[in-house]
Amino acid sequence: MKYSASSFAPRDAAVETTADTPAAALQRAITLALDALLADQKPDGHWVYELEADATIPAEYVLMVHYLGEQADAELEAKLGRYLRRIQNADGGWPLFHAGAFDVSASVKAYFALKMIGDSTDAPHMVRAREMIRSHGGAETSNVFTRTLLALFGVVPWRAVPVMPVEITLLPRWFPFHLSKVSYWARTVITPLLVLSALKPLARNPRGVGIDELFVRPPAQTGSLPKAPHQSRFWFTFFSAVDAVLRVVEPHFPKRMRQRAIDRAAEFVRERLNGEDGLGAIFPAMVNAVEMFHVLGVSPTSPELATARLAIDKLLVIKADEAYCQPCASPVWDTALISHALLETGDATAAAAVQRGLAWLRPLQILDTRGDWIVRRPDVRPGGWAFQYANPHYPDVDDTAVVVMAMHRASALEPKLDYRESMARATEWVVGMQSSDGGWGAFEPENTQLYLNNIPFSDHGALLDPPTADVSGRCLSMLAQLDGRPTVPGDGSAAARALAYVLADQEDDGSWYGRWGMNYIYGTWTALCSLNAAGVKPDAPAMQRAAGWLTAIQNPDGGWGEDGTSYKLEYHGYEPAASTASQTAWALLGLMAAGAVDHPALERGIAWLVDQQPHDGLWREPHYTATGFPRVFYLRYHGYSKYFPLWAMARYRNLKQAGSRSVGFGM
Repeated sequence: MKYSASSFAPRDAAVETTADTPAAALQRAITLALDALLADQKPDGHWVYELEADATIPAEYVLMVHYLGEQADAELEAKLGRYLRRIQNADGGWPLFHAGAFDVSASVKAYFALKMIGDSTDAPHMVRAREMIRSHGGAETSNVFTRTLLALFGVVPWRAVPVMPVEITLLPRWFPFHLSKVSYWARTVITPLLVLSALKPLARNPRGVGIDELFVRPPAQTGSLPKAPHQSRFWFTFFSAVDAVLRVVEPHFPKRMRQRAIDRAAEFVRERLNGEDGLGAIFPAMVNAVEMFHVLGVSPTSPELATARLAIDKLLVIKADEAYCQPCASPVWDTALISHALLETGDATAAAAVQRGLAWLRPLQILDTRGDWIVRRPDVRPGGWAFQYANPHYPDVDDTAVVVMAMHRASALEPKLDYRESMARATEWVVGMQSSDGGWGAFEPENTQLYLNNIPFSDHGALLDPPTADVSGRCLSMLAQLDGRPTVPGDGSAAARALAYVLADQEDDGSWYGRWGMNYIYGTWTALCSLNAAGVKPDAPAMQRAAGWLTAIQNPDGGWGEDGTSYKLEYHGYEPAASTASQTAWALLGLMAAGAVDHPALERGIAWLVDQQPHDGLWREPHYTATGFPRVFYLRYHGYSKYFPLWAMARYRNLKQAGSRSVGFGM
């Protein structure tokens, strides 16, 4: 028996007569969370919650203002400073995620920003930071992007940064390194950065702030980057030799060719400026674009530069005492996911709110812009959704699949809602974006030139967007949900190829790696839901192994948790971490997809969520449970702890009432 949200009683129905029964407590928790989420809906129908990264983004915002020589807003800087001081670890450094280990690059940027704001180097928090940085090798051990920032401020010489000639923009597509061969985020960040590297401007820095004290050796002696742990010694040595040759020959490149390359880079940026949502709709690319225009002599009052600068300020979150800058905004993602959570409740008011949310989403479908993905799929029509308010060159299949599944569920409840055309175009695009191995990357197909992560510039190892189990599972879920029948293995369909990909990608311990959420809990939830939607039975080995893994890693308190250390290269199995509401919900949804509806672990997890719910109905967690780039950049979606628990609790209630394990859901 497959169910829909309409199969269950509305929130005002009596589920139990005794107020203190678990069923009554669960229903109260669902009602409280539902009312709180409905109150958070924007007047135009969408939802959006804060998206928080680490110290690097607010620090870079401060440094950008001083790079440009703008008149700093003293009140805003004071709030940014309070935020940076609050998230500093007790040891003096700054982590990449809440309660994480010291990270030298984040710490150098945070220290630099605080000093720029006016913090005394003798202040206790600055002394601790400086001692921590120096004890770990000093600022000279910073990563590529931090070194580039320091070079722009004249702190280190440009020879400390790997050579990336702007003439790269002129290379043919068949060349081993071409901008089309890296991911969308790398492409939008690198392209304006190539202009900065070519022209080597010096920050205005009106306060004349430097950070020589963070270096163990004189900053001028900072040399080339060492090999990163993820890099092959052979390939790194080869590319390092190429880098050495480029350092010698680059100054002799013809000036006319250089100017043509700069013009090509600027043209790329201008075509994708994206109005008040910015280049790529991500902070690092947006900052590089503004600084590129600045060095090219574009007037700050010109429409393109003024709008590009405004796009950055729109990412600020300014509160009474603190402020920080988001890496981007997540309205499409939040709205689509909340739609699923609300539909799960079976509540009529919630269903009406979802209709308003989908009405907001519908016109955001990208139907005309042929984005960068056309390089590998020139004959595929656009049809996806982007993650942000606007980012037409870079829709992603993950958001698109979640939106389509929400539309499909909503239309099943209300036949008058006709989303068929939107869903058809989106499905056509998603299928067209499938990679040859049966999986999907988030933004582009076949983005698998893994050798590029060995170039010196890629010390972060995040240049590419290869297929992953979580994104592929989402696409399989969408295809299976729309089809409504079990996927037939080996029949050559997109769904069958996706099913084979997901099954083959299961880890030895039964889990799946989560690229965009932290980490194996997220990946396992997504994969299990996709297998369920595809008709894989609960007694299948893949389902049993995954459910066994999830129950084995449950915390003694009944919840689940996992932090960013699970992305380390030498990871050999789950390491305990504090329970979080979002990850507990993922684990519960995964267990239910695997058919473990009556397992004691499920009941303990639900009890943990109910017990941890605040009086206002919305869970909060300081922990980061999402991933920008593994080992480099992590995210805290403030909405995850609010809507995923409602989703899990409502589904648990529904399954208990339905008395069936064959539920056929894709998320």
